[in-house]
Amino acid sequence: MNGHTARLAFTTLLALSLAMSASLTSAAEQAPAKYKVKFETTAGDFVVDVTREWAPVGADRFYEAVKGGFYDDCRFFRVVPGFMVQFGINGDPATQEKWREANIKDDPVRGSNKKGYVTFATAGPNTRTTQVFINFGDNAFLDKQGFAPFGIVSEGMDKVEKIESKYGEKPNQGAIQSQGNDYLKSKFPDLDYIKKATIVE
Repeated sequence: MNGHTARLAFTTLLALSLAMSASLTSAAEQAPAKYKVKFETTAGDFVVDVTREWAPVGADRFYEAVKGGFYDDCRFFRVVPGFMVQFGINGDPATQEKWREANIKDDPVRGSNKKGYVTFATAGPNTRTTQVFINFGDNAFLDKQGFAPFGIVSEGMDKVEKIESKYGEKPNQGAIQSQGNDYLKSKFPDLDYIKKATIVE
């Protein structure tokens, strides 16, 4: 192989490598304009209708997580009657670790946190990952804080309202992150949980 051929081969390999790298780090799959997610839970089944226009970045992340089975076997670890129910920490610490720092950018708030609306939890600007909550009432005060709803419970809100609430906010999120469902089963055995979440075609 002469010098020119070697340089050409190297350039070709570099281009292929860069292309592969770009594909591996590309953004998540864009979600459909509208889609439904069915949640089969120990409290009963419910359906969330997602409208991408409301919060495109959040809708894409939710679609990605549901398709990947992330929410399967997740506990409803924070339940505050009259306010909200929160979930989205995976029961397997190894799986959770892969998503823990996978932050997405904030969406502008185009809707309001009314009863039944579904929204990502945050820890500050541009910190959304996988945790979401369902509003139990009119929580419009959250709108000004940057919480952008991306969907609404269209079926089974009565089941959502039956999710076990006796533990309130006692489960420690740090312990859930590091110990997963082992911690929750041991300390909070009656927590309701998601058996399976699927995109409804």
